[in-house]
Amino acid sequence: MELSLGSILEARERLRGIARRTNLVECRSLSDGKRRVFLKTEDLQDTGSFKVRGAYIKIASLSEEERKAGVIASSAGNHAQGVALAAKRFGIPATIVMPAGAPLAKVKATRELGANVVLHGSVYDDAYAEARRIQEETGATFIHPFDDPMVIAGQGTIGLEIMDEMPDIGTVIVPIGGGGLAAGVASAIKLLHPGVRVIGVQAAGAAGMKASFDAGHIVSLESAKTIADGIAVKQPGELTYKLCKRYVDEIVTVDDDEIAQAILFLMERCKMVAEGAGAAPVAAILCGRIEAEGKTAAVISGGNIDVTMISRIIEKGLLRAGRVSKLRIVMQDRPGQLEIVSRIIGSAGANVMAVHHDRTDVDLDIRDAILEITMETQDREHALRVLEELRAAGFEVS
Repeated sequence: MELSLGSILEARERLRGIARRTNLVECRSLSDGKRRVFLKTEDLQDTGSFKVRGAYIKIASLSEEERKAGVIASSAGNHAQGVALAAKRFGIPATIVMPAGAPLAKVKATRELGANVVLHGSVYDDAYAEARRIQEETGATFIHPFDDPMVIAGQGTIGLEIMDEMPDIGTVIVPIGGGGLAAGVASAIKLLHPGVRVIGVQAAGAAGMKASFDAGHIVSLESAKTIADGIAVKQPGELTYKLCKRYVDEIVTVDDDEIAQAILFLMERCKMVAEGAGAAPVAAILCGRIEAEGKTAAVISGGNIDVTMISRIIEKGLLRAGRVSKLRIVMQDRPGQLEIVSRIIGSAGANVMAVHHDRTDVDLDIRDAILEITMETQDREHALRVLEELRAAGFEVS
């Protein structure tokens, strides 16, 4: 079965009352004189991502016999919840195979929706192979996370919604893993509005679709390593590759540091929690990978991110931005030194967050001590000014 505009339009009707029609929200922090950026907030779906759209449409298309056999899927987490929710709506059993390193929040949410979760392998492709093996044993119906025309049709409804709400949009940016979202959105948009640009964004450590574009045929990567687990796929699908090649204008990549900065940016400036895959389009805008004028829509595909990951991203993001600095100061071990250091930092407008004093380092002169300070500053330039003032006062600082 090939994907058609009719199947996407039909999917939109079937999803009424099932998937939330999410809003396009302007992000003024990303907009400028040439461009207005709007965020398509798929992170606000009931399952926290767009995946419920395609999963529901696929399961709705199954025969009674196929449903009775139950369904099985492989997923890094978001497709898992989509399949689990859709299966629950239809009252059929669901088994989901997820990578062993899948975010705990996604595993827990999938189980709470009633699915049987099997953890296997380190990345999505390992989980996929195991799910296919289980399918052969049980006869369950496999629900592919991206390379299926019904799944793609469901994801394509996002493209319809964007164009319905904002017919004069000029550019739409979507994250790409296996390619289901990009294939659906690009197909829906290009079949109705061929002049609109569709740009895909991949994590640099899992850029299988871009590698396939560049090679002119489907390429399988040796590994898929990225904090954006939702798009950590080694190889795109046959149908998704074909559709993306036809309808996606360009694919760019962003690295994990850039994705982390985008997650932090969305939290701080847009009051939005996005997972790595969902933040990838914003990362591409922030890093200047995409040149777009006029109205631009970025699809925030999901918000299912572990709190522990958020904590690490915030800490590393603040360090990279120079808003938090860790100083190692060698000073004389005598009264008043800590007071002098604190006064210099405070006078410079910085804030001391943590202090550790150590006089036991074997490499130290017997008369010296090490002071480790974590301080909060406005930016990297501010942090460097504090360092210079400490050095001017005679302290050895690194």
